Amino acid sequence: MAKCNQESFVQSGSDGKCIEARELIIALPESFVHYDPEYLLKRFTDHFKQKYKVECISALHHNKRKTNYHIHLIFAERQLLDKPVEKIATRNMFYDEMGKHRRTKKEILDEAGNIRKRCRVVRKGEMYERKLFTKKNELFKADGYLDEVKRVYTDLINTFAIKEEDKLHVFEKNGMYLATKKVGKNNPKAAEIEADNKVRMQWNQTVDRALISGGAKKDILDVKREKISEEVKHSIEIYGNRPFFLADIIILAIKALELLISKVLLVAAKEVEKVVDVVHEKVVENDAPITEAEIKPELKVQESAQIQLPKKPEKPLLLSKYSAIMDLDAELKRRNDEIFRVERERSNLEIELSECSGVFKQKRRKELQEQISILDGKAEKMKAELSRMIQDAGYANASEFYTELFMVREEKRKYDEACKKWQQKCVEVKIEAQRNGTGKEQSRLSDIGRSI
Repeated sequence: MAKCNQESFVQSGSDGKCIEARELIIALPESFVHYDPEYLLKRFTDHFKQKYKVECISALHHNKRKTNYHIHLIFAERQLLDKPVEKIATRNMFYDEMGKHRRTKKEILDEAGNIRKRCRVVRKGEMYERKLFTKKNELFKADGYLDEVKRVYTDLINTFAIKEEDKLHVFEKNGMYLATKKVGKNNPKAAEIEADNKVRMQWNQTVDRALISGGAKKDILDVKREKISEEVKHSIEIYGNRPFFLADIIILAIKALELLISKVLLVAAKEVEKVVDVVHEKVVENDAPITEAEIKPELKVQESAQIQLPKKPEKPLLLSKYSAIMDLDAELKRRNDEIFRVERERSNLEIELSECSGVFKQKRRKELQEQISILDGKAEKMKAELSRMIQDAGYANASEFYTELFMVREEKRKYDEACKKWQQKCVEVKIEAQRNGTGKEQSRLSDIGRSI
């Protein structure tokens, strides 16, 4: 295969070095040291081979401090053909020193009329090319390939995860959140990266708040596109690549997203005031568990009666999270309302500060500025705690939490419907049993009357 790659590289006339294979470095959770190394390595290697149908070789490494458990996986971009493809010359063929085909013999001769060194002639009827491998798979050069393979191995790692905190998440580039950058050891730009990460985290926390407040994913993505993506593109067109401008752009985007949150919460507050009683009744009705006690006492059958009742629907495993996930949702909304109240109080103080003018109100202006500063710090701390609460519950962000919450709600709805149908069938079976029992009793009395 190395020879095949080298020959193809020479024929293409490309500059640089020939790529004979590609490599992936797969980071593993430290708890994976408890697995048998040979089994773990084989499982991860075979997973790649089965997915992409190419040959590969791998090695499992660990550093001296036992803090970096990882796999090096080197894979081929070509596949071995089931049967080699051989080409036979229909006439004499001439090749120069570079292995390139020339039309006439004259092109490979020196001044004395002899064939130059390293040039060759393939006679008619001889094999001039033998292919053992396919062309390089373009998939491995595609933009989305790395994202795909990250998801493939993330899913595999999560199936092996011993602890919940060992589970990984793939960052969605086109999603609502912004990725933070890793600060390497002895990085000269560490301070700049940390400052940039801080602003990005503030955006991510605001996205969490927007989702908790009931904001639509589309609206959040629109704010990100208009206030960040397009603004960054516009900035690069005018000023060139200036990374330090990004922080200012993100801060303005956060303000726009906070405005969206305020609108959503104000609309929701008005709606809740109108229908709070009705909603409460529906929630109580929908969340009430269905038990056999709901079946009318007069329809219950004695244990001695042999009636085949339909089997009760099995409760989905996902519903075991229902109580905890709904409690977390309620707590997130409560804390989000507290943040909103702090922000409204701060806005009122800012309005008062803007109206507070004159020499004799200097003391009051200072007091207002101090109060605003205190509320800013309080709000930032509460926002960070809100996002941390989601992460402590085992979710990467609010988007992942609400995805699971909607799934649990849907499973709850389906289970409740199945239980109602089961309950109705039980009632019908018991009514039918009572009718049949009454008929048999009347028939027995008639037989006794005739015998008398």
